[in-house]
Amino acid sequence: MREILDCDVAVVGGGIVGGSAALFLRRMGFSVTLLERDWCGAKASGVNFGGVRRQGRPLEQLPLSQRAHAIWGRLPELLGTDAEYIRSGHLKLARSEADLESLIAYRERSAGFGLDLEIVAGDEFRRRFPALGDRAVGGSLCPEDGHANPRLVSPAFARAAAAAGASVREQTPLDRVERDGDRFVLLSGEALEVRSRFLLNTAGAWSHRVADAFGEPVPLVSLHPNMAVTEPLPRFLDVNIGVEGGGVYGRQAPRGNMVVGGGRGFALDADRARPQRDAVLTLMRDAAELFPQIRHAHVIRCWTGVEGYTPDRNPIIGPSRTTPNLFHAFGFSGAGFQIGPGVGEALAELVRDGRSSAPLDAFRIDRFPPDTTATP
Repeated sequence: MREILDCDVAVVGGGIVGGSAALFLRRMGFSVTLLERDWCGAKASGVNFGGVRRQGRPLEQLPLSQRAHAIWGRLPELLGTDAEYIRSGHLKLARSEADLESLIAYRERSAGFGLDLEIVAGDEFRRRFPALGDRAVGGSLCPEDGHANPRLVSPAFARAAAAAGASVREQTPLDRVERDGDRFVLLSGEALEVRSRFLLNTAGAWSHRVADAFGEPVPLVSLHPNMAVTEPLPRFLDVNIGVEGGGVYGRQAPRGNMVVGGGRGFALDADRARPQRDAVLTLMRDAAELFPQIRHAHVIRCWTGVEGYTPDRNPIIGPSRTTPNLFHAFGFSGAGFQIGPGVGEALAELVRDGRSSAPLDAFRIDRFPPDTTATP
């Protein structure tokens, strides 16, 4: 016998965006059903690096990123856990004078967004960050950025939504979605039918399937970040580290493990990916140039995930252009962890008010020409 659920809002995808949207919608009084094909927070939201940074984002993302920053500061109140969230500071390293000039230019462009960026170079840089290798010549410090444990925080949003009264259905793949008059109809096999007035498409790298169903094809490709973690080491690094121009990033967890990322894994199929041996070896070699303390450390685990990337590396956030009461939020291009709760709150505003207090025009789903294709 098929179970039929009727609700105000159906959310497809239980990552940090979908989970936070469900939580904020419940706090606004809406009835919510969240469908997750796996376990909530098990995909990109739960296997990412854990960096919680505003620094380095495109300027059009900063209003949402600032909103998310305020939400991150309320995690114990909202979720009942701090999820190992630490405002350690995010230090973006320059490996050349040209990199340093680029960081200075970004500080000037982002002035007024409240990042309070500080350029540190020369003797002052060596004095303040003596543990870093000689490869870096300076950096830009965002003192209130930081890091968290994605394996804790991403599922916690869905659990908090469930505790607030949302119906959270894990291991429930979406097999078909369609419009029936003023209702959306979502089917999961023969067991479950969900009917809703609103639909939030927050299914990560698989969101294009929902968009396609409503005549909104998008140029989304899947990429697979390459990450590794070492055995616990004596404390040597307090800040979350990025590098201007990309390549390597790293942070030291509260237990002393060094988490590093860089390079790509490979796809097994559309749903699964694995780390690449050569990419992990290259990552550890490059990371040791920045963090000499890990040169002889044992790598105890390496992993990857599946992330959706758009051609311009900006997400798709906002209303459908074909279907009333359908809202999208996906394509975060490897940078959705920090901004996710701010996007979830913006989606809840769209449902309640028909608009968001944060500007979303840059993230329109129809901004790409029909023949645009995303590239790795």
